[in-house]
Amino acid sequence: MKRIFIITGANGFLGNNIVRKLTEDAENEVRALVLPGDALKSLDGLHCRIFHGDVTKKETLTAVFEDTGNAEVYVIHCAAIVYIKSKFIPQVYDVNVNGTKNVIDKVLEKNAKLVYVSSVHAITEKPNGAVMTEITRFEPDKVVGQYAKTKAEIANYILDTVRGRGLRACIVHPSGMIGPYDFGSSHLTQLIIDVAAGKLKAGVNGGYDFVDVRDVADGIISACFNGKDGECYILSNRYVKVRELLDTITGVRGIKRIKSVLPMWFAKLTAPLSELYYSVQKQPPLYTKYSLYTLGSNANFSNAKARAQLNFKTRKLTETVRDTTVWLDEQNRLSGGKRKHTKIKRKHRAKGW
Repeated sequence: MKRIFIITGANGFLGNNIVRKLTEDAENEVRALVLPGDALKSLDGLHCRIFHGDVTKKETLTAVFEDTGNAEVYVIHCAAIVYIKSKFIPQVYDVNVNGTKNVIDKVLEKNAKLVYVSSVHAITEKPNGAVMTEITRFEPDKVVGQYAKTKAEIANYILDTVRGRGLRACIVHPSGMIGPYDFGSSHLTQLIIDVAAGKLKAGVNGGYDFVDVRDVADGIISACFNGKDGECYILSNRYVKVRELLDTITGVRGIKRIKSVLPMWFAKLTAPLSELYYSVQKQPPLYTKYSLYTLGSNANFSNAKARAQLNFKTRKLTETVRDTTVWLDEQNRLSGGKRKHTKIKRKHRAKGW
């Protein structure tokens, strides 16, 4: 049977990596939904149909869901505002909650299969480093930050809709994503760029679970076929200290190791200035009050369920950082250190379906 994949937020960091994976199979029809006026460089050369629409305006979603015939339709909902700043903005709720409800209505009309991209931030943190696994009820009031609260709220809505209205859907929870093809510069990509340029003089204590965006893309595609309705899957890797991440970046680039470490109290004190500075520079802030909270939070996530049911696999941090710096070099976005001219190796990794 013909398969149609609809990816919302397809030109984003995760979205374009999913499109890249899906278009490796010429039998797949891939439909990329992007905001009108958004840059499309991340989708250049990829065999997909581009549709323009805004998830907050349901009428603009009609075209991408039309003319599906008897095909099996899979909807991968990536579109969201990933927001780590302190100031509350209504648009985050409108996109992450109301926009997702609009997508769900269209999925129900087509009886399509939905894979909703949530975040580990939606999962209530356990104390004392206890292992965190998938949950069946989310608590928006007990997670920190506007982004996490919206993700928790809509996760409950999805699970309720599975039970109450027969929605075919599962939820995936990626941890901190890092990797190539980030045309918009997430804060982790900006970190690599700043380290390579010698702009970052000190790190901070703490760490988080970082996962390769390409591994997340593989896990999401597997969830289209193997994810069970009403189930959640954590797509994480392992806990990485900031010290290890910085050492890996400088080691791959062949530049001087960053030895200084800022006390966390000082980083928190200067976080508002960091947000202001990067706002003026029109770049994602390297650290904010929320991101510093994250670096000190429990990031002991288990991906055992995803490994068992989705055949989820992860690669080593060194490979991820090396591939990311190679790609950034190809895009002329790095300076300093040793240049890498080897193209990213296109590995055919085991699929989870």
